[in-house]
Amino acid sequence: MREFQRRKDTMLIGGVSATKIAARFGTPVMVTDEDALRENYRALHRAFNAVFPTRVHYACKANTNLSILRILEQEGSCIDAVSIGEVDSCLRAGFSPDRILYTGVGVSEEEMRQVVERKVPINVDSIGQLRRLAAIDSHHPIALRVNPDVGAGHSQKVVTGTKGAKFGIPKEEIVQAFAEALRLGFSPKGLHAHTGSGGSDPTVFGRVTEVLVDIFERVRSELGLDLEFLDIGGGISIPYRPEELRPDLDAIAAEVAGKLKGSSVRTLVVEPGRYIVADTTVLLTRVNDVKSTPVKDYVLVDAGFNTLIRPAFYDAYHHVAVANKFGQQAQLKYDVAGPLCESGDYLAKERYLPKVEVGDLLCVYDVGAYGFSMSSNYNTRPRCAEVLVWEGKPFLIREREGLKDLLRHQKVPPRLSQ
Repeated sequence: MREFQRRKDTMLIGGVSATKIAARFGTPVMVTDEDALRENYRALHRAFNAVFPTRVHYACKANTNLSILRILEQEGSCIDAVSIGEVDSCLRAGFSPDRILYTGVGVSEEEMRQVVERKVPINVDSIGQLRRLAAIDSHHPIALRVNPDVGAGHSQKVVTGTKGAKFGIPKEEIVQAFAEALRLGFSPKGLHAHTGSGGSDPTVFGRVTEVLVDIFERVRSELGLDLEFLDIGGGISIPYRPEELRPDLDAIAAEVAGKLKGSSVRTLVVEPGRYIVADTTVLLTRVNDVKSTPVKDYVLVDAGFNTLIRPAFYDAYHHVAVANKFGQQAQLKYDVAGPLCESGDYLAKERYLPKVEVGDLLCVYDVGAYGFSMSSNYNTRPRCAEVLVWEGKPFLIREREGLKDLLRHQKVPPRLSQ
């Protein structure tokens, strides 16, 4: 978990006072430290390339803010995209098509055509998709996604690599799928798998690499096809709790490189999202009310699961601090809940904090991955603003939505307007 400095009792984010950010841009607001983002990318790129030639493909479903994408483009990252919207966002941020790998599931013909038109390589998820793509363009650059029967993740909702999951071609059929791709006219460039999200055990990454290397070599020996890259997906976790340790990138990279030793693999691809962006960003939210019940005390804030759904959806832990009483001793235990008309609308449960009062500013840690990207307009509430901090200065990188934004695309038939 990232540590933050303080000035007197005020939390600093990239050297900027959290209270000043909230006063200037309002709440709720998500705040990203640009230096932390660059630092995370460089650490991961350095660890893997120290032991094997590696391309880092940022899994942009974690966060597609154009400023975040622009920073990572400057750092030399490539992209893992899962929708045409993500593809277009990355193109707009300056990524060339060859630096994007589109990996969709249940992809429509229309979306495949759009990806082909943009000349973005496609990571094919099924033999059915392969055949539909051949009818559009049988010479388009592709890779194939296999279900490796190796799954991991912080929740069953994010495990993607187990047998029976909806993702990928079963490993028992993958060599046949490569043969079918050749028959249809394709020249596949790579092999891909993804175990799930939120793992730190090096042996999991080693196991999936071992499965992929075996397939890689069988494709070479049985079909005479020399693939250009082996893609082990992402899923590297971060420490959300104060007592948790940061994953050992060097150990993960060494475990993977050990499984590649002696193989014909020339380039490794990894697809981290969470590791790169999660701990770069915090959510600042204002206390609207403090309520006591016979059972527990509540801190009621202006951000709910419409702003950050992970606690309600995954039972995920996010650390909470009082940004304007930062460093003060914890005194009382609270549940932190939002303004939505839902009993399940909470951000944190049973947290010891300094005595909280109306008007205080809470900081929710580690929201950079799947924070804004999973937010919604539930209860007809606008989505929050986003701010980037760099060299001690804050920059608005997404305007707060207003009521006009929520109503803009609605149409009322004339007969109902009379």
